[in-house]
Amino acid sequence: MKEKIKKYPDRILREVSLEVEDISKEKDLVLEMKEVLSSLEGLGLAAIQIGEKKRVVVIKEGEEMKAFFNPKITYKSKEKIEIKEGCLSLPGIWATVERPAEIEVRALNEEGKKISFSLKGVEVAVMSHELDHLDGKLFIDYLSARERIKLLSDYFFKKDESN
Repeated sequence: MKEKIKKYPDRILREVSLEVEDISKEKDLVLEMKEVLSSLEGLGLAAIQIGEKKRVVVIKEGEEMKAFFNPKITYKSKEKIEIKEGCLSLPGIWATVERPAEIEVRALNEEGKKISFSLKGVEVAVMSHELDHLDGKLFIDYLSARERIKLLSDYFFKKDESN
C-alpha cells in the first residue's frame, strides 16, 4: 500500500482540498484510506496523500481509526508544545515542530453528524498535521530555511539510495 502514498515533491501535496458535499459518496475513499493507514506506521492520513483532493482525514486512535469530513480548527491555545513529526509523504525524515498545546476541532463524523472536540499533546500534532495537508501545507514549512534544506537534502539523498 506504500505505493498509494503521494511522495514529496508531488505537486498535489501543495494543492488545497475541496469541501465534501455528500459524505455518503465517500465510503469507498474512507475504506481505502483506512486500509492504507493500517498498512503503514502513520497515525493519520489526509485524502490528498492518496491523490484525492477532498477534505477528509483518517486518524488512528489506539486500535480504532476514525474519519473526519471537512475538519476545521476552531480554537488554538496560545500555549505551545514542541513535538517531533514525520510524514508518510516524506518518509525517513523527522523534525521538531511547534504546535498549539490544545486545539478544538469541528467536523462531520462518518455518520454525517456535526461534532466538535478538544485535543491536547500528541493528538494536537496528529490532527494539525493532517489538517495542514488539506491546505497544501507540510510539516517542513514550519522549519527555518536552513533546517528545511538539510532535511530535504537528506530526504532526496536517502530516496536516491533506495532506487
